[in-house]
Amino acid sequence: MSGPKQFKRPPKRYQPKGLTILYEDRDIVVVDKVSGLLTISTESVRENTAYFLLTDYVRKGNQKSHKRVFIVHRLDRDTSGVIVFAKSEEAKRFLQDEWQSFQKRYDAIVHGSMPKPEGVVVSYLTENSAHKMYSVTDPEGGQRAETRYRVVKERDGFSLLDVELMTGRKNQIRVHLADQGCPVVGDKKYGSKAKGVKRLALHAASLTLRHPHSKEEMTFIAPRPPWFESLVGKC
Repeated sequence: MSGPKQFKRPPKRYQPKGLTILYEDRDIVVVDKVSGLLTISTESVRENTAYFLLTDYVRKGNQKSHKRVFIVHRLDRDTSGVIVFAKSEEAKRFLQDEWQSFQKRYDAIVHGSMPKPEGVVVSYLTENSAHKMYSVTDPEGGQRAETRYRVVKERDGFSLLDVELMTGRKNQIRVHLADQGCPVVGDKKYGSKAKGVKRLALHAASLTLRHPHSKEEMTFIAPRPPWFESLVGKC
């Protein structure tokens, strides 16, 4: 792809497991994360995270190195796809300041058929004591969330959607699609707890941003996971 000159990557032995590097230069590194990998650490998981693995990658295994990556945004543990990390505080600040203007598209497979072939879901999201998000209609009761969707294909009780995230609230897509009566396949938190597909059928398919140094618009694409085809076929 066009853009700033490519950065020379560390040798293959330092390639981070569970992450495919889509692009890298002196300012950013963009990866395709597998489902099941945390973006950052929790109290119970310290090392098996995208942040830890990429920090080790840029340090080339040298723990004394001061090189590091900086968190710009996150994906849920069970959501796969595109994440961008910054390589400096300056790049991080630029990307976060401009984040709402960037385009974020997702592939989602949901149960059933959406009410309309395409539409916009708007609500105000808040969180309960069990850390579960839910929609309210009162603007004073939560943060405004807007999700656009388009039905790409329907098959055997499933629908493949092209989703555009207009705001970036916690679990936003999962809550909004469940609100429409069409929860994301494999979503045990907001959907059905019945046995079936074990993986969450939500994938961050593309991210279009402005480069923090060159200010050039760049689009990064992560291929749809092959197992999506087992539910809806090829598209």
